[in-house]
Amino acid sequence: MIRGVAAALGLGLLAIAARAGAHEAAAAAPLAFALPEPGSYELPAIARVPDFELLDERGAAVRLLGLAADQVAIVSFVYTQCPDGQGCPLALAALQGIDRALARDPALARRVRLATVSFDPVRDTPERMAALRGRLHPAADWRFLTAASPSAVAPVLAAFGQDALPLVDARGAQLGLFRHVLKVFLVDARGAVRNVYSAGFLSPELVLVDARTLLLESESGRGRLSRARSENAGVSP
Repeated sequence: MIRGVAAALGLGLLAIAARAGAHEAAAAAPLAFALPEPGSYELPAIARVPDFELLDERGAAVRLLGLAADQVAIVSFVYTQCPDGQGCPLALAALQGIDRALARDPALARRVRLATVSFDPVRDTPERMAALRGRLHPAADWRFLTAASPSAVAPVLAAFGQDALPLVDARGAQLGLFRHVLKVFLVDARGAVRNVYSAGFLSPELVLVDARTLLLESESGRGRLSRARSENAGVSP
């Protein structure tokens, strides 16, 4: 892992986007395991998260998820000064790989939303998130979000179980760095977290198979509801 003060190493917004591009090839490497068929397994709910209000890259208030009933979200938490090549840049690379795959599948793209949220709102202003978006060139529905203050993002991190501990020097002054663990979350339309991916399993292909599984589950649930309503009304499905 790369350690040290981001400013001293010359790392920042440019570096995180560059690292994301460097990791994109690794993310596209052949998997070491066979992917299951979408819908052939279940993803039980792990937790439930509220649909928090955050700021988009224009500074407008938006919902973190804002999903329709037939959509899912893939959510990651980063900060743009991250100097750890196996942390935020890797998460961005994975989402970039997912974004590119969605661009090739418009039907799926309409049902999957990506959201990258900064846990360093002091430095990651809407303008900086807009710059990050510009460097990554999203092709599908990919939101870049921040918050008005650390206290505004704290309940979001707590709800998701995303650690982000500010590092300080011997005098207690913040260094602008965070101790954190890479996590990417798959969330359904009801706000239920259905999977959490760490560095070892953060494969765009796997995440998209899981997303398809949830979407098939949603379609199956709507079909059962339609049949139940028809039966209650005495109408043959």
